[in-house]
Amino acid sequence: MSDAAAHAADLRAQIARHNEAYYGADDPLIPDADYDALVAELRELEVTHPEVAVPESPTRRVGASTSVLFAPVEHAVPMLSLDNVFDLEELAAWAERVQRGLETTDELTYSVEPKIDGLAMSILYVDGELTRAATRGDGRVGEDVTANVLTIANVPHLLVGPLAVGRIEVRGEVFLAKDDFARLNERQRREGGKEFANPRNAAAGSLRQKDPTLTAQRPLSFLAYQLEVVTDTSTLAALTSHTDTLDLLRHAGFLVAPEATREEGRTAMLARSSWFEDHRHDLPYEIDGVVIKLDSFAQRARLGTTSRAPRWAIARKLPPEERTTRLLRIEVSIGRTGRATPFAVLEPVLVAGSTVSLATLHNEDQVAAKDVRPGDLVVVRKAGDVIPEVVHHVSEPGRRRGRPWRFPTVCPVCAAPLERVGEESDTYCVNPQCPAQRLQQITHFASRGALDIEGLGEQRVQQLLDAGLIEDVADLYALDVASLAALDGLGELSATSLVTAIATSRTQPLSRVLVGLGIRHVGPVAARELARHFGDITVILDATEEELAALDGVGPVIAASVASYAADPEHRARIARLRELGVAMTEERVSSTLTPTLAGRAVVVTGTLAGYSREDAEAAVLARGGTSPGSVSKKTYCVVVGESPGASKVNKAVDLGIPRLGADQFEELLETGTWSTTLP
Repeated sequence: MSDAAAHAADLRAQIARHNEAYYGADDPLIPDADYDALVAELRELEVTHPEVAVPESPTRRVGASTSVLFAPVEHAVPMLSLDNVFDLEELAAWAERVQRGLETTDELTYSVEPKIDGLAMSILYVDGELTRAATRGDGRVGEDVTANVLTIANVPHLLVGPLAVGRIEVRGEVFLAKDDFARLNERQRREGGKEFANPRNAAAGSLRQKDPTLTAQRPLSFLAYQLEVVTDTSTLAALTSHTDTLDLLRHAGFLVAPEATREEGRTAMLARSSWFEDHRHDLPYEIDGVVIKLDSFAQRARLGTTSRAPRWAIARKLPPEERTTRLLRIEVSIGRTGRATPFAVLEPVLVAGSTVSLATLHNEDQVAAKDVRPGDLVVVRKAGDVIPEVVHHVSEPGRRRGRPWRFPTVCPVCAAPLERVGEESDTYCVNPQCPAQRLQQITHFASRGALDIEGLGEQRVQQLLDAGLIEDVADLYALDVASLAALDGLGELSATSLVTAIATSRTQPLSRVLVGLGIRHVGPVAARELARHFGDITVILDATEEELAALDGVGPVIAASVASYAADPEHRARIARLRELGVAMTEERVSSTLTPTLAGRAVVVTGTLAGYSREDAEAAVLARGGTSPGSVSKKTYCVVVGESPGASKVNKAVDLGIPRLGADQFEELLETGTWSTTLP
């Protein structure tokens, strides 16, 4: 069981890191298919070994945390994710589960829509006026990007008719059409700017600009696919189907996918989903799948949702596209942990809408198993439309293959030995002073998911290293405007902005510093738990392995990694210098001397409580010894129902007979651990 717990902790750390990279930095590290496999593996492990499941598991959450660049926005109705299937057989099995859940043998009606590869958005209208726009974020709290969304040409600012009364949220996708993406990259080439890799990242990066005038220069579009009614009106309350809402959105001036259709019965639904696979290149926008939803709102209500996804909808991911090209050579890159990753240098080829010239080969064992060699014709797959990989070589009768590639024995950057660790398949550079590691470590420290230092990407970090201005992350806080302004491509204005951004990062909470330090296995989830429990980095470094492992979301693998990091004098010296240079490295502790009235009890809070943010309510429960999971289960002690609660949580509490308390009883619960009355 300890092996299962360690494996689950490792998977959670990986998934959290990739969530932040994808949702927070708009810079995914692995293909969607690989990410889906990690989540599926973790979900299967948690089912097989329930004792390793934790409330904050990424299998129960959506998206990632928000950026400090934008004000947080709590969605009135959570923006759930969608579960995935990957072929017709799995889609048919989902349809069968839906029928069983509804206890009917009748044919059902579905809406079949393209799954646009863009950035999920929720736009709030109050009495017809565009009031706020927010990204998905973690599904519960997104980023306020109202000023940027107002620059998108096809987003209505004022609504008339049935949608002009009360509070509604129009959900949809911000995207770049294929033609607009091509023109944008052409303009970037003409002006000497950086070309974008694909429409999704270009759209996300364009929207999440601090300066709305920059967003306005990008040809973004918005496609609506869902209507959430926050405050009912008689007209909207009468809506009975998803098709009705799409029609209403069209008439209100929103772009709704013209390819979206209403299909009667499973056979028609399956056929329509396959149509999208056959015609994906004929569409004006990039899609990475098909979304299938029950059309009837009444049937949706009967099925409900899980903590992260509706049971009445599914996404069929389209298979990754493959192309053949010539493998020119195999090289090795060195990451921030010293891991040596082989990659293929290819003759450029268009795969899934973007030009590919590099592809991962994962590790030494994978190169040997695939037996790919320089000079081979190879199949390249852009799995999940994100990061390409070499699948296998293509036999060429009459052509003599080159010699098998051998993994180097020394680092290509610093010439230190490359070694495999234990039973791992990965190979590492053993020199902690390796310039490649140092570059990646500093870049990671400044990244959006860590200290979030704007303007300090990999190229800028390399420039600072080459100029001898920095050797370590702590050196960033000793930089001055004069030294930076002397560098090519900066100047006094840019130098001042960078120094200001670095200075601002001094106040980042401890959890982000822990992520930025790059402690192995410590992702956002573990970092947050460590920061909230111990409050100060020195206390964490002085804690025993047993104390560290006892925390939810940490466990023995992460605890051992933190303890090993703390035992290194160089790491301690770096942290001491960071503190001397003004980096706070503290965070308000959740634990307190309050009476543990909720010790060992799981309290679910849904909706808004007067005087409490979601984080404050969670902290109040934790401070009294309880836990605050994001979903209702048989182990839930009670559910506190605030304003605009999650319907799925309330319904599940009713189904399981879990006591439900009103918002006005929260203080009583905290004080006594019990309550005088429950909701009917």
